[in-house]
Amino acid sequence: MFSWLSKDESRKKHPQVFATVADGLRSVYKSTIFPLEDQYKFHDFHSPALDEPDFDAKPMILLVGQYSTGKTTFIKYLLERDFPGIRIGPEPTTDCFIAVMQGDTEGVVPGNALVVDPKKQFRPLSKFGNAFLNRFQCSTVNSEVVSSISIIDTPGILAGEKQRVDRGYDFTGVMEWFAERVDRIILLFDAHKLDISDEFRRIIEVLRGNDDKIRIVLNKADMVDHQQLMRVYGALMWSLGKVLATPEVSRVYIGSFWDKPLHYDMNRRLFEAEEQDLFQDIQSLPRNAALRKLNDLIKRARLAKVHAYIISYLRKEMPSVFGKDSKKNQLIKDLGEIYKKIQREHQISAGDFPKLQKMQEMLRDHDFSKFNHLKPRLIEKVDNMLANDMTRLMQMIPSEEAVKSQEPAVRGGAFANDPSPFGAGYGEGADFGRNEHEKWIVSRDMGKYETTFDSLGPVDGKISGNVAKKYMIQSKLPNTVLGKIWKLSDLDRDGMLDLEEFGLAQHLINIKLDGNEIPMELPSHLIPPSKKGFTD
Repeated sequence: MFSWLSKDESRKKHPQVFATVADGLRSVYKSTIFPLEDQYKFHDFHSPALDEPDFDAKPMILLVGQYSTGKTTFIKYLLERDFPGIRIGPEPTTDCFIAVMQGDTEGVVPGNALVVDPKKQFRPLSKFGNAFLNRFQCSTVNSEVVSSISIIDTPGILAGEKQRVDRGYDFTGVMEWFAERVDRIILLFDAHKLDISDEFRRIIEVLRGNDDKIRIVLNKADMVDHQQLMRVYGALMWSLGKVLATPEVSRVYIGSFWDKPLHYDMNRRLFEAEEQDLFQDIQSLPRNAALRKLNDLIKRARLAKVHAYIISYLRKEMPSVFGKDSKKNQLIKDLGEIYKKIQREHQISAGDFPKLQKMQEMLRDHDFSKFNHLKPRLIEKVDNMLANDMTRLMQMIPSEEAVKSQEPAVRGGAFANDPSPFGAGYGEGADFGRNEHEKWIVSRDMGKYETTFDSLGPVDGKISGNVAKKYMIQSKLPNTVLGKIWKLSDLDRDGMLDLEEFGLAQHLINIKLDGNEIPMELPSHLIPPSKKGFTD
C-alpha cells in the first residue's frame, strides 16, 4: 500500500540523470505530463500529444501576413535563391502551407506523405483532414540557411469579399497548432496596406499567449518617403495596439526584404540596421532552442493541471442518474464562476486558464459523466516535476548554449559573414578608414584638431584631464560616453592627452554624434602611429 511514496522518496534521493535537455524534456513529458493529459482528455480540448520529433526538431519560423505582404519573397531573400514550389505575385499566390526544410534532394513532399514521416514533427496535423493536407507541402532545399532552422510559409490572409470564402479546413486551428510549436512568429505588414482584415484579426487573437515569440516586420518600407514612413509606422502601432490589446507592442522591424532597387533610398541606413537586428534575432534561435522548448513544456504542464481541475470538477457536479443534460448546460453556462472557484481553491493565476468561450463551445460535444474524477497523485507528480526536474534541466541549459555559441548559428544565404565592402557597417563609424592607404585616417582632420588643441593651452605638448573635460562636454554627449571615449584615447594612461590622442578623442566624438556606436576596443587603424607600441 502507498508504494508510490517509497518510489518518490527514492527518486528524490537518486534523481534521474539526463544526457541533454531534449532528452530530459522527452522523459518528463512521457512519465509525468502525458499521463495527466490522457486522463482528462487534454488532447481533445487543446493540443495533440507530443511526439519524438517535437523534442529534436530544429527551430521553426512561422511567417504570417495578408496576401502580397512579401512572405514568400522574405524566404527567398533569406535563402538568396528560389525554392521548389515557390510562387510570387501581387494576388494570393501561395495558397498552401509550405515547410521549407533542409534536404539533399530538392523537391516537394505532399502533405499526406509528410504527416506519416516519423522523422518529421507534422504527424498530428493529420487531424485536420484531406482538405488541409492537400494544401500542405514540404519544400526540401539544399541550403545552409535551413540546416539549422526551418521556415513555414503560410497562405496569404484574405481581406474584403475573399475572406468570406470557406477554405475547406480549420485555418485558424492549423495556425494555432503551428504557433504553439514554432520558435518565432513573424507578422509581415505592407507599408501600403495596413488595414487588418477580420480573418487577420482572428489569427492574431489565436496567437495570443505566444507574445514572446512574435516579431513584426513592416515590409516594403522603401515604397514610401521618410515623412510618409513616420506616419505609416504610427498608424501600424495604433492598429496593433487595438488588436493585441496590450500596452506594449512587440518589436517592429522596418525594411524591404527583396532584391529589387530601393524606391526611396533615403532610409537605406535605417533598413540595414533593422535588417541586422532581425537577423541577429533569427540567429539566436538555435542557441535558445532548448530554453524555448523547456518554457513551452512548462506552459503546457500548467495548462494540463488547470484542465484536470476543470474536468474533474465538472465530473463531480454531475448527477448519477437523472437530469444530466440540464445539469451539463447549467455547468457550461456557469463555467466562468467555476474558473473563479478553482482559482481561489488551488491558488492558480487567472492567466493559466483556457479561453472561456472556446472551452464552453468544446464542452458541449462531450459527455461529462464519462470524465474522470480528480486524482491528486497525478497533480502531485506534475508539481514535483516542475519543482525538481525542470530546475535541474534549467541548470543544464547554460552549458549547452555555451557549446552552441562557439559555432555560427545560422549560416549561408543572407546570413553569410563573408567580408565585403557591402557588409553591414562596413566603412561606417569606427570602421571608416579601415584598409585605406593612409597611415592614420584621423590625420585628415588633424589641421583643425591642432588649432583647437593649441587654443586649450597645452603644457609640454599635453592638456590635462580637467581642460579636456571642459572642452569635450561641449559635445553634449553623456558623461558615460565621454568617459568611454577618454579611455580609448588616453592610450599611454597618463591622465592627459597629447595632440594625437586629442585628435583621436575628437574623431570618436564625431563618430558618436553621427549616430554610430563607439567601439568596445580601439580598432588598429585608429591607433595613432606614435602609439602603436601601447597596449591596454
